[in-house]
Amino acid sequence: MKLLTKLTLFITLSKLLIVVLFVMLLPLLVNRASFQYTNYYLGQQRKKVLAVIQKNGIEYYLQGDTSYGSYTMLKEEYISLSPSSTVALRDTIESSQRIIEADTLNYRVLTHHLTANNKRYQLEIGKTISTIGQYNSLLQRFTLYILIGLIVISILVDLIYTHVLLRPLAKIISSKLVHRKFPFKEALFPVRTSTSDFKLLDRSLMSLMEKIQEAFDKEREFTSNASHELMTPISILKTNIENLLEDESLAEEHQEKILAMMKTLNRLKKIVHSLLYISRIENNQFAMNDTVEVFSLVEEVKDELSHRMEIQDISFINAISPKLIMSQVNHDLLFQLLYNLINNAIRYNKAKGTIHITDRYTQGKPYILQVADTGIGIRPDELGSIFNRFKKSAHSGSEGYGLGLSIVKTIASFQGFDINVTSEFGKCTTFSITVPAGMVLAR
Repeated sequence: MKLLTKLTLFITLSKLLIVVLFVMLLPLLVNRASFQYTNYYLGQQRKKVLAVIQKNGIEYYLQGDTSYGSYTMLKEEYISLSPSSTVALRDTIESSQRIIEADTLNYRVLTHHLTANNKRYQLEIGKTISTIGQYNSLLQRFTLYILIGLIVISILVDLIYTHVLLRPLAKIISSKLVHRKFPFKEALFPVRTSTSDFKLLDRSLMSLMEKIQEAFDKEREFTSNASHELMTPISILKTNIENLLEDESLAEEHQEKILAMMKTLNRLKKIVHSLLYISRIENNQFAMNDTVEVFSLVEEVKDELSHRMEIQDISFINAISPKLIMSQVNHDLLFQLLYNLINNAIRYNKAKGTIHITDRYTQGKPYILQVADTGIGIRPDELGSIFNRFKKSAHSGSEGYGLGLSIVKTIASFQGFDINVTSEFGKCTTFSITVPAGMVLAR
């Protein structure tokens, strides 16, 4: 899973968790807030009553009676003044029942004790519990809507910021890893970013890629130079051995030994020639401006190897679409690629086996060309290394040099193709060549 996807999920889920917890606690919080506000309201009412008493005297309420009581029309609020013998220093607020006109109602009651005209009085100011909670539901919905709106806005802001923050990382991955093929031919440029961690990652990747390219260039140069240098002594040795074989006085036993030496020398010459061929490809010594008919090219390779297929009685099926043309390629390299694959399909096939060449073409999509055989297959533990140089299948018993598939891989990389192999040991092997969209067109 991508980092951006993980962060998006985390941000979204964390905000949803906050919403869920808030919704669970919202009734309690709103109820508590309502009671706190009611307590404050009762306190303000107490101040008003005391201010009236201080200004007009307590008789303003008592009007000659010993006590006073008043309530609103719907009995939602009430106020009472009555004589008291209690001395209390602090006000109390509690929920309790009061009987008003034969109705028993639950009130939130503030109790205050005061002294007026040398007498003690108890002041009660009450507000019904039902009135306190009548707006709770509306308040909860209103609060929830605001919270959800804020959460949505915060998620959008977080996602936009995260996307902007991680954009340099996406560019680093795209420019240094995803869209970069080895060998690295294009120049490397740092990605602009203000994040020090991304700068360090970018510099480290650039340094690593430069070191890899430098090591590859040195290896390529050594292979090229060593191969060129080896050709001269090989040619000299071959000439000397051929001269020895022309000596009629040479014993038959010595001739056999010299012929064995010649065979080994020829093998060495083929290896050096293959290495030189790989070196020329890696050093871009082949132009890619040819246009090739894929069907005809497969037929050329078939004609070249037909005598070997006849010896093993191998059937060859060319099911390539006859109207497809591949452009911006090198004909000789493409021929060599198919030649090596089909040659291997013959070498590792069974008597009376089959070689099947197929393709899959869809306009605007990559072109797939496959070389399948009914041969001995490849062991699963060998599939990952068959394109390595001098790597031969342990079970093949072949006299090959382990460079054929290495040449195939080098040509494919040079042409911009991808090549993959699937195999079922003892039954079949299929090589798939993926050509980028646009390089193959139908006539």
